[in-house]
Amino acid sequence: MADDTKISIRNLYKIFGDNPQTALKQVHGGMGKDELLDKTGHVLGLNDISLDIPANKLQVIMGLSGSGKSTLIRHLNRLIEPTAGEIWIDGDDVMAMGPNQLRDLRRFKMSMVFQNFALLPHRKVLENVIYGLGIQGVDESEATKRAAHWLDRVGLAGYEDYYPGQLSGGMQQRVGLARALATDADILLMDEAFSALDPLIRTDMQSILLELQQELNKTIVFITHDLDEAMRIGDTIAILRDGCLVQSGDGQDIVLRPADDYIAEFTREINRSKVIRIRALQRPIAGDAPVGEPLPSSTVLADALEKLVAAPAQALPVADKSGKVVGQVHLNDAVKALHA
Repeated sequence: MADDTKISIRNLYKIFGDNPQTALKQVHGGMGKDELLDKTGHVLGLNDISLDIPANKLQVIMGLSGSGKSTLIRHLNRLIEPTAGEIWIDGDDVMAMGPNQLRDLRRFKMSMVFQNFALLPHRKVLENVIYGLGIQGVDESEATKRAAHWLDRVGLAGYEDYYPGQLSGGMQQRVGLARALATDADILLMDEAFSALDPLIRTDMQSILLELQQELNKTIVFITHDLDEAMRIGDTIAILRDGCLVQSGDGQDIVLRPADDYIAEFTREINRSKVIRIRALQRPIAGDAPVGEPLPSSTVLADALEKLVAAPAQALPVADKSGKVVGQVHLNDAVKALHA
């Protein structure tokens, strides 16, 4: 496992049914999802998934309903047992863990944020956030201090004594996020965490998550069916279809270089000017660098086009986060990317 890999998934299969091992042999023999269901009554949930999830990054796993994305995330802490395959976290074999090790993994290493908030309705907001800390054995005064801190960080200071039913959906999801962050787990699992929210609230929650991640650098595995959401928040994106991993990598690469017709169709309606960034289009500088103020490599096309049109030779230097010039971008390449 590479040094920068937090979670390594190798040849993971999940088959639902009465005799999954027999069905697995048929899958290895080339039987697909529909044929397996028709002939055996078994459901192929995951089909030979291999994926390395980098440490301290936000990994999006996406796909349409039935693609296997929620099944996959529940394997990481063994809420679901695989039919075959391996899962490694920080070099530790999750499949070899006994009950005590698995309990510690769920208590201290991972936290989970659910789509339906999963708050305890009879407990106040502060008590909900404290809940995970109590399971960890943190004493009450320290737990209260940490819970109050994270409620403040997600913008809910003053709501400690409210009950979940008194809060809006967006506020309830903030409580769920505060509860997950309060445990100080290395890995945050988020299963369609924002899908039930109204669009404006959803965008707000994405912004909160990105702001916190910039500071905390957690390893986040985020499940979604929304490509715009995936492109906005994901450092890396993996797309599933019918339990298979179709394409994985940088979101820019997925949009510009789809692996097959399914991915091309999946990304066809996306607003490219809002998601493609200059770093995906930059070229090495050959000869003299273009004249003009460098564009940050994170600039989206919508913000870069007017500057490129006005620039001498319709090209500009590109700078990395430190301000160092690392390449150049041309207007022609930007226009081609919009209409690819």
